[in-house]
Amino acid sequence: MKAEVSKKIEEIMAGMKCPKDFRCAESGFERLCKAEDIELDNHLLCLEDNHFQCNFPVVVETKHFCTCPLRVYLSKKLKK
Repeated sequence: MKAEVSKKIEEIMAGMKCPKDFRCAESGFERLCKAEDIELDNHLLCLEDNHFQCNFPVVVETKHFCTCPLRVYLSKKLKK
């Protein structure tokens, strides 16, 4: 991972509180929730069956969105 990306990830993590204690980072970002970048700046479409367990949810009608700053960055920058 490039130093620039690692630095940005550290900045994001330092600026937020994660109820799951950044388990995604501990796994090297291999264990991420299923989400799709739908070209919204700060939202991903949640593709999880258990979307109600999301700690950063936004629900609009029948769509569930993830707003976790780290997850959004990973999706947009690293295509994860």
